[in-house]
Amino acid sequence: MEQHSERQFDYAAVRAAADRIAGGIRPVAVAPAAEGLWYALEHLQHTGSFKARGALNFLAAHHAAGTLPVAGVTIASGGNAGLACAWAARTHAVPATVFLPENAPRVKVERLRGYGARVRLAGDRYAEAQAACQEFAASSGALSSHAYDHPLVAAGAGTLLDEIRAALPGLDTVVVAVGGGGLLAGIATAAREQGVHVVAAEPENSRALNAALAAGRPVDVPVDSVAADSLGATRVSADALAAARAAHVESVLVPDAAVTAARRTLWEEHRIVVEAAAATALAALQAAPRPPGERVAVVLCGANTDPADLAAPAA
Repeated sequence: MEQHSERQFDYAAVRAAADRIAGGIRPVAVAPAAEGLWYALEHLQHTGSFKARGALNFLAAHHAAGTLPVAGVTIASGGNAGLACAWAARTHAVPATVFLPENAPRVKVERLRGYGARVRLAGDRYAEAQAACQEFAASSGALSSHAYDHPLVAAGAGTLLDEIRAALPGLDTVVVAVGGGGLLAGIATAAREQGVHVVAAEPENSRALNAALAAGRPVDVPVDSVAADSLGATRVSADALAAARAAHVESVLVPDAAVTAARRTLWEEHRIVVEAAAATALAALQAAPRPPGERVAVVLCGANTDPADLAAPAA
């Protein structure tokens, strides 16, 4: 029986996750965008976002340890983590019950049901959906997962960095959007090991990591952003803050207008459709350009969005 520690989170955990999920996820594709700039096309991942990595690692670890209950798994999510959890649960033939805020994008709700998940809507903020999820886990016996604040989830997300480096030898900098910090925690942990600089991108009005760095501890922040459905965590995880401080992560804030413009740029110049969270990473690079000669990868982390608003206006 495989042993794992849910408290351990370091580069060894990221490497263990890579072994555990090998063959189950799509290795990231990397595409050139401009001189010295590449896009890591993680929006092409199973379920449309990087979240598949952490969800599969979480469930595979519990399955191997014999701790995956018949009642299945439950999670609260703005959408992407729920999709990933439902997909991973289906691979292990256990039910998934997903709690979302009532304002979750319809495209994500419909996809969740398509994966066979039981969808429960609760409140209008992630924190309210999380509280309902915890109550359900206690009463049902389902295994409680988390959208970002869990070492197995963060370690799975961190596998992305080594794949990018394998595709781009000599990578200097990776730019990644931050919500609750699962992806940032994993990538920063791996990046520190590999000597890669990390730029953490957040909307100005959804800045959980930036506020935590300023306060020296995770703190609650208000959330009001075009990217709130994916980057709407009110508090960053302690693992993300610790990884960001250890790796000397650069925090960059961008206005919603820049996020919307970056999303349209990706569509108009490359015919890439991503959600606002993914565009936040590109917006941060545009706001804080890297020095000439750097090899930079921007992580396009998710594509669960309605592309209708990208259509050209009628003439």
